[in-house]
Amino acid sequence: MIPRPDLLGDTSPRGLEVFQLTAEPDVPSCHIYVDAQVFTPDSRRFVLHRSAHAHGSDPQDPRHRYLVCDIENGCELIPVTDELGTTGPAISPDGQFLYYFVNETAPGRGRLTLKRVRLDGSDHGVMMVVEDSAWRTGLFLSRPYFLSTISSDGKHIIISGFLGDGKTQNAAWGFLCVDMEKADAWIVSLGPDWCDLHPQYSRSFEPAASRDVLVQHNHGAVQDATGNVLQSVGGLGLDIHVVRDDGTALRDMPWGRDGNEFCQGHQCWIGRTERAITSTGTKEPDENQLIEGRAAPHAGHVGIRTPEGWRNELSRTFPQPRFCHFATDIAGKRLITDSSILDAGGCIYTADLPDREGEPLANWAFLLNARCSWKKGAHIHPFLSPDGSTGFFNSDESGILQAYMVRGL
Repeated sequence: MIPRPDLLGDTSPRGLEVFQLTAEPDVPSCHIYVDAQVFTPDSRRFVLHRSAHAHGSDPQDPRHRYLVCDIENGCELIPVTDELGTTGPAISPDGQFLYYFVNETAPGRGRLTLKRVRLDGSDHGVMMVVEDSAWRTGLFLSRPYFLSTISSDGKHIIISGFLGDGKTQNAAWGFLCVDMEKADAWIVSLGPDWCDLHPQYSRSFEPAASRDVLVQHNHGAVQDATGNVLQSVGGLGLDIHVVRDDGTALRDMPWGRDGNEFCQGHQCWIGRTERAITSTGTKEPDENQLIEGRAAPHAGHVGIRTPEGWRNELSRTFPQPRFCHFATDIAGKRLITDSSILDAGGCIYTADLPDREGEPLANWAFLLNARCSWKKGAHIHPFLSPDGSTGFFNSDESGILQAYMVRGL
């Protein structure tokens, strides 16, 4: 790792240290998308990737690797994959394995393989192979999302994707859920405009909540028969839901869809709680707020007007908020967020989540300006270690995308 004190500003907190974790001059590297479960529970090791961009990687790129970063050993980077088509990484809740998928699919055909490997690169194994010719439901998942999500008990893993055959117009999207304990799997079909699910298992240990999945619905999305998205959203925009991993109990988050407030498409659970946060954009006032909420009974995709919907404007005390991507620690006590391109490179802040429901974020702290170009493939995407002591972000400030770490929060 390379010390980067030059990235700190005059108002950065005392004792803060910034390190550049990757530095190949001709190969972009970065952190895995901010939703991902990439850390061991002891906050000592995590996964990032080589030859990638902020929203995934090219499945046919032979240079792409998932790398384990060992923080306690000088942030040594250990390659643990070398296959083509690797996608959907997730570290098991016990911190023993990296699970990932190998994508050899096309609409309606091919093979999707779930694998795992220990974080030292040993003990590679195949957990399940799903092939079109053997899949019992008549549906087959292709175009897998670049993230998977694993349940808090480590038994179920989900990856979302396209369920069409490549010929049928307005085919559905949904997710594949693998029960690793029973060596079983099933597909949940959601609909033709659920094309960017961002599935995230609840981190709760409570049995019912642990099967809840946060998902995104891109109302008005337009696609062709092969699942190529031509328009990602339309009209009143997208909304966010919670659904059980068997496809039942659809519920609504009380955000957006009123013509003034629009969900950006970034959301996460607050630690192990049953509340979640989204970032929004509003026409009046012209802001990008962070709003928390709790799922309410499904009421027809009415967003902010959801009956029984509880919400709290967390960033209401911050002047002219322009927040985009964010994450919390596992205790649900601390939040990290970036601000938009309007802040000339993107500022990174931390804040404390309230102890009592309904209160705003407190103790805001400016960390640094990431000096990011804000090109789509180079978004900052800050996140925290589970214990909240260390932060991470992307930047192309050097001219090529690299991964960074902030220590001493």
